[in-house]
Amino acid sequence: MTSADLLAAYDAQLREGSEMASADSFDRAGPMLRGVFGDRGFVSYRDLGGASGAALDALIAQTVEHYAATPHIQAFEWKARGHDVPDDLPQRLVAHGFQPDDIETVMVGEAKLLADPVPLPDGVTLRRIDNQPDPLADVTRAAETLERAFGHGFGVDGLMRRIEQHPELIELWVAEADGEFICAGRLEYVPDSEFAGLWGGGTVPEWRGQGIYRALTAARARSVVGRGVRYLHSDCTAMSRPILERSGMTPITTTTPYLWRR
Repeated sequence: MTSADLLAAYDAQLREGSEMASADSFDRAGPMLRGVFGDRGFVSYRDLGGASGAALDALIAQTVEHYAATPHIQAFEWKARGHDVPDDLPQRLVAHGFQPDDIETVMVGEAKLLADPVPLPDGVTLRRIDNQPDPLADVTRAAETLERAFGHGFGVDGLMRRIEQHPELIELWVAEADGEFICAGRLEYVPDSEFAGLWGGGTVPEWRGQGIYRALTAARARSVVGRGVRYLHSDCTAMSRPILERSGMTPITTTTPYLWRR
């Protein structure tokens, strides 16, 4: 498939309803769906229905008012893609009090292209940890590993809730050496689609450059191929992009989370 074909499949299969698959609840407001995930909100849409200028400002303001009126919501995300229109959407979000997070590249590719086993350093093993009778201790350790890898916290409660409520949609994988987790990443299946997502993959600094992230990606790719999934997608950092690109994934757009906090 061409990049344009992959982008069209991404818009059709990975936005709007699919992004609400693990939501506690969601409702529709015009062109968008407004979801609730614990104490956070998330809006999703395939397009903004041609809204621009004052109409777009009104839509943004109504969305802020909706979440602000929900007392337990502490923050919500408006995830803008690089090909979204109108072009001034980012400036309008900032004017309404949103703060942009880091821009990432959306990568899409055939899962089978990433599935070949990758040699690991001596003493390093891979395993899936969400499918235990009581995964909390290992999920906590995985979150701590990702905090070391990325420099910011990862919520254990929200991840555990999703594992408990939708075990068929999520897998959590780790690389381990001498009893310590050194890399972690999750896999999220998208219902009624050809896709699964690679999320949160990160290696602690002292183990980088040894193929561990690539090996963890390959393990997750083999898992989705075994379930008949065709494509993998990832919102990746500048550090991950060249690894995924060498494996055969294609950059199709960018994504920037715009965050509103109470």
